[in-house]
Amino acid sequence: MTVFGRKRKSQAKLETAEAESVVDALDGEDAVEESVADSPDDSVDDVAEDVAHDGADGPFDSELVSNLDELAAQPTMLDLGSVVVPIPEGGQIQVDLAGNGSVNNVFVTVAGGRISMTAFAAPKSAGQWRDVVGELSESLRGEGATVSVTTGPWGREVLGSSAGGDLRFIGVDGPRWMLRCVAVGAKGLVEPDSEFSELAREVVRGTVVRRGSEPLPARSPLTITLPEVLATQLEGAREQQMAQHQQEQQRLALQQLAQQQQAMSQALRGDPAPTPTAPAAPEQPRQNPNGSAMQQLRNKP
Repeated sequence: MTVFGRKRKSQAKLETAEAESVVDALDGEDAVEESVADSPDDSVDDVAEDVAHDGADGPFDSELVSNLDELAAQPTMLDLGSVVVPIPEGGQIQVDLAGNGSVNNVFVTVAGGRISMTAFAAPKSAGQWRDVVGELSESLRGEGATVSVTTGPWGREVLGSSAGGDLRFIGVDGPRWMLRCVAVGAKGLVEPDSEFSELAREVVRGTVVRRGSEPLPARSPLTITLPEVLATQLEGAREQQMAQHQQEQQRLALQQLAQQQQAMSQALRGDPAPTPTAPAAPEQPRQNPNGSAMQQLRNKP
């Protein structure tokens, strides 16, 4: 995995304190982001315990990574603005677009499954993922999935299983952010001890979150920005798709115009519209009063 440069502890504490003082002034003592109530789900508490995340072994807060620009520029990393994600060996990038052309999500496809990483704004105090786990479980059950909550390296993980495939949700509460990983695969691919689940956890462990200092409501997704190369490729594909659509529209319009012109020409000449004619029946040597054999078959009830 990638090596991260860590800032000295005294420097990191000083920068964190300065950033928090600025944010407190903007937030009004973080009133905006403290809107999430602590409403534990008893059924979830019986299954898994949360683990305090100090950021020592990932995922990392960008304020504690001194060589982030150098790291994000590596070909094995995917810089999406709010998150910098390691790309596993053999991984391919897929972009999910909304109807208006904006980016919904970015997936890394690898080992027969897909992994996505999204960061959200969160309060200073941990516990947002705890609430999300309960809501996710309820939502998945409402859609007919079988749900189980297990314990992973950072606490609760949610597994939703249905006939169409399985999903594993891995969450981590960081300093004023929450990171959510979604691993999607065929039945059995994202079981707790599967290789693919371990691969997803490795991607989580190597991810860096850029929270920023702006005040945001809790659970607001942090903005995804595509790398320039990927954005250029995506724009080229979008333009090609639009050009193909326009060509098809032009072809249909020309075809319709030709039909209209033909109809107008026939009307000016007084030509009757062509009507389909049935082929003449073959001449029979002898006539049956009940008709031919084929006619009898067609008239048979």
